[in-house]
Amino acid sequence: MIAPAKNQLLNILLADDGSPNIQPAIQLLADLPHEQDCTITALRVFTPLEGSEYGRVEADAEKTNNLLKSRHLHFQSKLVLGYPTDKIIQYAQENDPDLVVLGSKPAGVLGGLLDNVATNIVHSGRWPVLIVRGPYSGLKRVLLVTDGSQASQHTCEYLGAFPLPDETSLEIMHVVVPVRTTYPVEPAGLALPILSAEDEARMNQENLLQGQIFIEKAKSKVGRSINTKLSLLLGDPIDLILAHIQAEKIDLLVCGSRGAGNLTGWLMGSISRELVRQATCSVLVVRTSPEPN
Repeated sequence: MIAPAKNQLLNILLADDGSPNIQPAIQLLADLPHEQDCTITALRVFTPLEGSEYGRVEADAEKTNNLLKSRHLHFQSKLVLGYPTDKIIQYAQENDPDLVVLGSKPAGVLGGLLDNVATNIVHSGRWPVLIVRGPYSGLKRVLLVTDGSQASQHTCEYLGAFPLPDETSLEIMHVVVPVRTTYPVEPAGLALPILSAEDEARMNQENLLQGQIFIEKAKSKVGRSINTKLSLLLGDPIDLILAHIQAEKIDLLVCGSRGAGNLTGWLMGSISRELVRQATCSVLVVRTSPEPN
């Protein structure tokens, strides 16, 4: 069973890695129209190897606190010893945040929290995770990708309750994976026909019609009054989505990811991981999993 989306963000966990990557994340959070009783917990985890540098770690945490304070955000700060993935998940399990926020370097740049921690948080936890990539220049264009699965429907509901700025425009996209007339046979590498060209065209058209239903249903699930555009494409989901992000200067990509359960759709597992890894914009991944015991 999928837990329903909450009506607002009241409990946000900000994972602070002590690097400048946290600044764009705080800028983005400051742009969201939060409820007055929303609290951001800035969690700084320092490893046993950093134990002798506690003064520096404490100073880095204070820099984050000052940034939050300068943005007039209601926050609390926590400094804990351990390993980032373990401690972030432990804190989330104990406090059930509405959102976990991570700062990240631009796509393709090695190092920082994303490479070591964020992927584990996204695909091991049950909480929505926002990975903010700098430089940050506002949330003007949001792209929601959907595959019609139960995970995607839950993502639509979550985005419907997510506090986006008034000037934000939303695009909802579904990519139809094309049916092909041939498939490769290994090890010879031959291509054997399995469908006629007419069957291929008919099935692709049927899938496009189904895709139109998916994006219209997604728009209904989101239920927002903001400007919304619907896009239906045919091709490889990763290639088309990544190209669209760059061409249209998307600020935030929103997608679902499967947790435990028997779910279907292309936006599962490897594709959502590749979007997190390769997207040049910030990414919000809404994890689908059973309700906690």
